[in-house]
Amino acid sequence: MKISSLTKIFSGPVQQVALTEQLFDHLPDIVFFVKDLFGRYIVVNQTLANRCGAKNKAEIIGHTSVEVLGEDLGLRYTEQDQKVIKTEQPLVQFLEIHNYQYQELGWCLTTKLPVTDDANSCTGLIGISQDLKLPETSKDMFGKVHTAINYMEDNLEAAPSIRKMAEIAEMSLYQLDRRMKMIFGLSAGKWLLKTRISHAGNQLLETDLSVLEIAFTAGYSDQSAFTKQFKKITGFSPLKFKKINQKSKIK
Repeated sequence: MKISSLTKIFSGPVQQVALTEQLFDHLPDIVFFVKDLFGRYIVVNQTLANRCGAKNKAEIIGHTSVEVLGEDLGLRYTEQDQKVIKTEQPLVQFLEIHNYQYQELGWCLTTKLPVTDDANSCTGLIGISQDLKLPETSKDMFGKVHTAINYMEDNLEAAPSIRKMAEIAEMSLYQLDRRMKMIFGLSAGKWLLKTRISHAGNQLLETDLSVLEIAFTAGYSDQSAFTKQFKKITGFSPLKFKKINQKSKIK
């Protein structure tokens, strides 16, 4: 999916762009942004400004993620942006840890779409990152899924499968996926990935276990596979993540 010109994104003049920006200003769980071809912010919402520790949105406009967040935190977003711009392929509902200088670690789903001009050339991107919602824990909603979730969390080291989770919940894979999306806003597969990476991240920050030992506790059979997956989600190798986030904890 591509979006043709920022004017068409907002279906009108600059005033409507401003109205869209103001709308996102009132959504504290969503980061909204538009960037140019070089990854510089053109439009941001107040949530993004707050999480970057900026006094106002104007401090961010015209700057890249690296300039706003520093190289350690900003480089992963810049690399992500450039991949979308160069390939002109969207990034849709990508599960990742959001990591800002003035915020605790947390999880979000990020979508970035390339923006093209009338000549069909990419001119930048538009995107949002939405915080994962707290689970809906009503009795009717959770049912036997709660038992399955507890089992998975207690047996990560054994690398339990989604099929095993569905068996415990007494549901088909499709039914389990639907229920997990209703409760967590995630498919069962993404929930398990989040759980494994959260566990590993917290082990990195709270223990002196080696990366290999932590990989095993999170259900990975080898360090290489774990490191690759961890870096894809967090943007950092396990040891770099530990160095940068010593005082944080993944929720």
